[in-house]
Amino acid sequence: MITVTSPLLPPLEEFQKLLQDIWQRKWITNNGHYHQELEKALAEYLGVPYISLFTNGTLPLITALQALRITGEVITTPYSFVATTHSIWWNGIKPVFVDVDPVTGNLAPDKIEAAITPQTTAIMPVHVYGTPCDTDRIQAIADKYGLKVIYDAAHAFGVRVNGESVLKAGDISTLSFHATKTYNTIEGGALVCSDAALKQRIDYLKNFGFAGETEVVAPGINSKMDEVRSAYGLLSLKYVDSAIATRKAVAEQYRAALRGVPGLRIMEDVPGVTHNYSYFPIFVNASEYGETRDELYFRLQKHNILGRRYFYPLISTFSTYRGLPSATASNLPVATRMANEVICLPLHHELRQEEINSIINLILHR
Repeated sequence: MITVTSPLLPPLEEFQKLLQDIWQRKWITNNGHYHQELEKALAEYLGVPYISLFTNGTLPLITALQALRITGEVITTPYSFVATTHSIWWNGIKPVFVDVDPVTGNLAPDKIEAAITPQTTAIMPVHVYGTPCDTDRIQAIADKYGLKVIYDAAHAFGVRVNGESVLKAGDISTLSFHATKTYNTIEGGALVCSDAALKQRIDYLKNFGFAGETEVVAPGINSKMDEVRSAYGLLSLKYVDSAIATRKAVAEQYRAALRGVPGLRIMEDVPGVTHNYSYFPIFVNASEYGETRDELYFRLQKHNILGRRYFYPLISTFSTYRGLPSATASNLPVATRMANEVICLPLHHELRQEEINSIINLILHR
């Protein structure tokens, strides 16, 4: 099987050494040595002032909304992994879907203002496939209406715009360190902010709200990253740049082979952006390509090539959300089309040349 991704695994012998140290310390969770070391290392690597580690990538989204005391309605995208909208729903907030940009798949800034109501308190965009949102335009709208901005940056590990981390945009950015991501801690995530007081509130919220042995200052939850995954993450950080370089080389081969194929649209690198090559989506126009997206998708599967239809179906079509006024296909024509056309091709650091050639040949020769 050629899978859509493969986890970046640090050398087992290096991990075993850190496990031995953890066993000797006997402090395996609750802000231990490796948890603290990973927060410092990630803040430095990512170029951000404050980062708080979590046990997965969904809990930072839920906690971000709590930390900023968001209520009412949040404007967001239907074109994402479902955790984006679930985090809003879990906080008792109404998601309001807005259509996306036809090139990037990111929340379309020119659609946001029409969706703002007196109940709107925040915007939650997603850096889809790691391509940065138009953060300046989104921030200008947020400032105009007094809204908070929380970026779901699950795909945007290490992404920079003109040398500056995209994670510094908005009030909070969240990351996922799931095994499928460019950088992983097996399961894990993080929340990035620029204010020390907000970082402290976040740290309270992820540890039951404890501010001391006997004092609870907020109705927090338990979402701390343990020492084992923190140590794993420290090791993974040593190898992530090499993995990204390999991913880039694969993406460049795909682009060289598939650029200009009738009925296929590929996404190019954005000038001034340091990409992490998390995904390689192609979009299939059936009338021009001669085959539907699903026909190509299942034909690849017959040859043991497991692409993924990220993101299909749209979040807005799921039973929990499809009754919302903003969830109609007529309100989301671009997102609907992209969801019906997309396949993410296998892209990871372990792809062999013959596998890359096989994928390209199957797409070219239908």
